[in-house]
Amino acid sequence: MAQISPSLLAANFAALGQDCRTVLDAGAKMLHFDVMDGQFVPNISMGVPVLAGLHRALPEAYFDVHLMICRPLDYIGAFAKAGAGIITIHLEAESPVGPTLAAIRAAGCAAGLSIRPGTPAEALAPYLDQLDLVLVMSVEPGFGGQSFQPAALEKLRAVKQMADAAGRSDLWIEVDGGVDLRTAPGCVAAGANLLVAGSAVFGSADPAAAVRALGAL
Repeated sequence: MAQISPSLLAANFAALGQDCRTVLDAGAKMLHFDVMDGQFVPNISMGVPVLAGLHRALPEAYFDVHLMICRPLDYIGAFAKAGAGIITIHLEAESPVGPTLAAIRAAGCAAGLSIRPGTPAEALAPYLDQLDLVLVMSVEPGFGGQSFQPAALEKLRAVKQMADAAGRSDLWIEVDGGVDLRTAPGCVAAGANLLVAGSAVFGSADPAAAVRALGAL
């Protein structure tokens, strides 16, 4: 059974704390916090002060922080201090991957690595032993509400095979982009055990029911 990480990018920013509380009470195990710098992706989103505020309001919440930024190494300490539980960087970012993952762990957070749709799953292999989470993007990062790209299923299967071969049954295999009740079953069958869902949760009439329905897959 997959866990759900609702994407706060799709939440109501005028009632962000309440939206977080709603999905946590419905069974979400973590909250997906997207950070964009307007350079790595063509959009700008939430940053350190917002995370710190949510962490103060919801100290029990586990924040799944996804850094879609050019130089994540420069910001690891700030996001860790603000309340990140896991910090995921992009393989395609400018900061060196190994030292950035090491900095995440040194800051007391779990470490994740993400790949864009154009990056092959095999590129993750050299870092697998340094990771707690692999994030397969099933859309181009930068904007919510995009349609799921089916090619992500093959990448999920490849990551699952690598994890199994390495004896990494503990690895979170996360998928993000266009995940809803129609696309999620295929993701789970391909090996995903953590689903990021934004529009499917916060765009629904009943976000709590949406979290429970996805969590039942």
